[in-house]
Amino acid sequence: MNSNESSENYLETILMLSKTLPVVRGVDIANHLGFKKSSVSVAMKNLREKNHITVTPEGYIYLTDIYLTDSGREIAEMIYERHEFISKWLISLGVPEEIALEDACRIEHVISKESFEAMKNSLHNN
Repeated sequence: MNSNESSENYLETILMLSKTLPVVRGVDIANHLGFKKSSVSVAMKNLREKNHITVTPEGYIYLTDIYLTDSGREIAEMIYERHEFISKWLISLGVPEEIALEDACRIEHVISKESFEAMKNSLHNN
């Protein structure tokens, strides 16, 4: 997994968690992904430096609220849309759900914008 793909996965995870949690904390991300808190802290620092997230300290160690910036939300929503569309499409083709979800997770990062749009248009026009 390259650095860009890793960042996209973190942003997508933050977006997904934000749909069910009032705030997203580093510990929530670590638990969801099964990663160590220290690994998530490094990733969050990188995302902050790229201006994809903001972190507001609440006075507790490891308990900070994480918010997507406009650029971070844009990337997260793009990856999430790709993941949802591709996984549903693969399942509709008869691919077992577990495999479809794993493949969608890989494809969502490497497919070009043009190819993804063409896929969507083709399926919506049929």
